[in-house]
Order: sequence, then structure tokens, then C-alpha cells
Amino acid sequence: MKNHLVIFAKAPRFGRAKRRLATDIGMVGAARFQRLAVDATVRRLAVDSRWDTLLATTGGPTRWPSGVARMRQPVGDLGRRMDQTIKAFGPGPVVIIGSDIPDITPEHIAKAFAALGSHDAVFGPADDGGFWLVGVRRRPVYPDLFHTVRWSTRHALADTIVNLGARFNCALLETLIDIDDAAALNRWLAGRDNGP
Repeated sequence: MKNHLVIFAKAPRFGRAKRRLATDIGMVGAARFQRLAVDATVRRLAVDSRWDTLLATTGGPTRWPSGVARMRQPVGDLGRRMDQTIKAFGPGPVVIIGSDIPDITPEHIAKAFAALGSHDAVFGPADDGGFWLVGVRRRPVYPDLFHTVRWSTRHALADTIVNLGARFNCALLETLIDIDDAAALNRWLAGRDNGP
């Protein structure tokens, strides 16, 4: 069975990408961040032969970046889009990530797929209460993860884990920062300044 990695991203269109970040740093800065983040994520992860990578975009057609297979995200809220994307694949585990996690590495993805060998789901917690990665094994059945999730709040990960119920188990990866607003960007920049 194939491992499937899906990178969720908005097309880096002026005024449409990274709206919360744009409120803080302006539309030009947010669109530039989106373009650089998607490009870096694809370059870092799509070349790894341990999984098939697909870029799932919303916000209009785009041919950028090159070198990666792509699809349009289904319609609906974030939960519906992720649910329908997961269901679109043939047999094998599916991992979905965002495109705004600057510290993500191929080893994070490898650990997620390894965790799905013995868990029904895997999450990469974000420091704001959400998650930067969700993955499901999809066998023998697939849990309904995304109903009644309070998206863009500190409850998003906890709500999603509650949806697993007692029937399914999950693994957690390390906590990373996803860049949704200037506060997250500043936390990440501060961590780089204090890092090794």
C-alpha cells in the first residue's frame, strides 16, 4: 500500500492568502510568506520516495510550484475538505499537512507514517491548540474525525481527538508552530534566534 502525503495550501493570491497574517503584516507580506512557505514545503517533502506527495490547493488554479502532482481541494469547511481528500485515495495511509509549518522535515512525515503502523490516527500538535498534521490509517474503517471541531481556536486538536471516541487510538508527534498570524510568526522567529 502506498503512503500518501497531501499538502494543503491556498493559492498565493494577493488579498486571499493568509488573511489573519495579512491583518498583521499586510497583504503583500502575507502573499509573499504564503508563496515562500509553499515552495519550501514542496521542495523539502515532495522528493522523498517513501510517500507519494500531492499538493491540494484552493483559491483558484495555479501551476506553481512545479514538480509536484496537484489536485483542487473539495468544497466546504476545512473539516469537510480534509475528510473528502482522505476518502479520495486508494488503499494506504493518508497524511495531510498545512503549508505554513516552517520547521517541518521529512523525518516528521516519516514518523507520522510509522505511527500509523500501530495507531488509527496521528496528529502533529501546533502550539496554538490546533494541529499541523493529521494522518489516518484507514483500515479496517475510517473514523469521522472532523465533525463539530471548533476550527481556528485552541480547541481544534482536542475536539478532533474527542471525535476518535473509544474505538480508535492515536499518536502525537512533537509540537510545532504553524504560522497563522504575526504572533505565531514572531514566536517562530524568536525560537530561531535562540536556537543552536
